[in-house]
Amino acid sequence: MADRSRTGIGTRSGTSAEPGTGDSSGPIFELMVLFVIVFVVQQVAALLSFGLMAGLFVLAPPLSTNPWTIVTSVYAHGSLGHLVSNGLALVVFGWPVARATTRLRFHLFFLVTGAIAGIVQIVLSPMLAAAFAALPDVLTMWVAWLPFFPPVPAGGVLGASGAVFALLGYLVASNRLSTGLASFVTVPQWLSILVFVGLAIAVTFATASPGVALIAHFTGFLVGVGAGRARVLQAGSSARSDAARR
Repeated sequence: MADRSRTGIGTRSGTSAEPGTGDSSGPIFELMVLFVIVFVVQQVAALLSFGLMAGLFVLAPPLSTNPWTIVTSVYAHGSLGHLVSNGLALVVFGWPVARATTRLRFHLFFLVTGAIAGIVQIVLSPMLAAAFAALPDVLTMWVAWLPFFPPVPAGGVLGASGAVFALLGYLVASNRLSTGLASFVTVPQWLSILVFVGLAIAVTFATASPGVALIAHFTGFLVGVGAGRARVLQAGSSARSDAARR
């Protein structure tokens, strides 16, 4: 689903600026253009052969068969509606994050978190599906009505949702409100982890629907939270001043 730009990063001329002073819309616009280009290529490939399109853009097991899809699947989408929804989420969640980092860091964060989310989805989906199938009938009756069971989109995954959820997680964990509360209230690390996991579950359930890669959503959000807590996207004077305050 989404990507971000940063406040005061590389400008359109390619130079670097202090975080907070640059064009934060740059990386988001670049991602949107890339989404559209990849989507057009998908449609052309699908006209030639659906197998060709899947081989180029759909992340599916075994990962060693088409390893490039670990990257290409992050920017591909299953439909125009899928692209539009991820694009809107990218703008909403990505723009604030983009204001705090550089263009390069933003793009790397988007790619890496999206790839991690997709890989975890592919690796864990068969395990969860098998566990669901092994449930006693009485338990199956209680959970079968949920829209996200079985939890495995068939045939593989594609889309920017994992990266978009990572942006959301980063935004939640690194915003001024959460950091301000953390400076006033001492919270045990185990409780912080529990709270963020619970929040990730709630956010994931809120997006549940048939065919949605919920494991990727959950993974992306948690990775984003961890990255936000570690301030991995801070750059320039903002990072230095933050270190000085500590």
